[in-house]
Amino acid sequence: MSPKKPTGERAQAQAAQDPSKASFTTRKRSRAMPVGSRKKAALDPSLPPEEQPTEDLWVLYLKANQAGDSAKVEGLRNVLMERHYPLVKYIAERLLQTLPRSIELDDLVSAGLFGLMDAIRGFDLSRGIKFKTYCTTRIRGSILDQLRSQDWVPRLVRLKAGKIDKALQALTGEYGREPTHAELANYLEMDYNELSKEISSAKAKAMYSLSEKWDDNDDENSMEKTDVLEDKKAVDPIGDLNRSDVMSFITRSLTQKERFIIEQYYQHGLTMREIGEMLTLTESRVCQIHSNIMARLKSLLGHKQSTLLM
Repeated sequence: MSPKKPTGERAQAQAAQDPSKASFTTRKRSRAMPVGSRKKAALDPSLPPEEQPTEDLWVLYLKANQAGDSAKVEGLRNVLMERHYPLVKYIAERLLQTLPRSIELDDLVSAGLFGLMDAIRGFDLSRGIKFKTYCTTRIRGSILDQLRSQDWVPRLVRLKAGKIDKALQALTGEYGREPTHAELANYLEMDYNELSKEISSAKAKAMYSLSEKWDDNDDENSMEKTDVLEDKKAVDPIGDLNRSDVMSFITRSLTQKERFIIEQYYQHGLTMREIGEMLTLTESRVCQIHSNIMARLKSLLGHKQSTLLM
């Protein structure tokens, strides 16, 4: 049988005989004490606010607010904001991952600090709620309010766009392909024309700066978005070369005057009167020559149309 543990008077007698056992017993009892029974360190008002624990800061802030000491309240509030600034930056970084690249992190942090100020001003210490839990919602809400105020697209349009995107993903996973317009309209219980209108309005839901880099590299030589935009008014060199070759082919059987009229009218966009002034001919005579040329070219192209690469 194992020996019984000493209790009561027997423990005291053994402790008197062996002091090392007494110290071990005392340490064991101190460890077994519940956390709530330990005495909390007293508040030391002599310490500067920067060295005060966060719990004591809230006590001092509450007392200063009740006393109406605005200067002390402002100083303690600034210290509390510095203590919780990493939380604001963390929330802003999490939100930034779901936003377009045109949104800056500093703008989100600035909006979150306003939410933190409101949370400090409206926090009630007597309710027993952790300030971190309370201010997280206020900071996130302040950032979202700032984003909505700067959004040029109505919130209802964004909600409908998100609903359409979720339906598109669900049908794609179900069918293993991109759903048709009719299938998407049937899934959303919308009219065909109504769905087309919603899709067209949801496409313009983001704005980007043309001066942004095309990729994420910080290289100064990297392309900007404005460098890859198509200039629809620019002349396509390949198409211009093909048109020139076709024009040379179909006008090779014409006289110099006839070729000049065709080139000035179709390539340079001059009017019949302007061409007549250049050739010292009347406008009606130029129109007559042009009609004869077109009749001959139609007859020529009718026989050799299969040999042309248009």
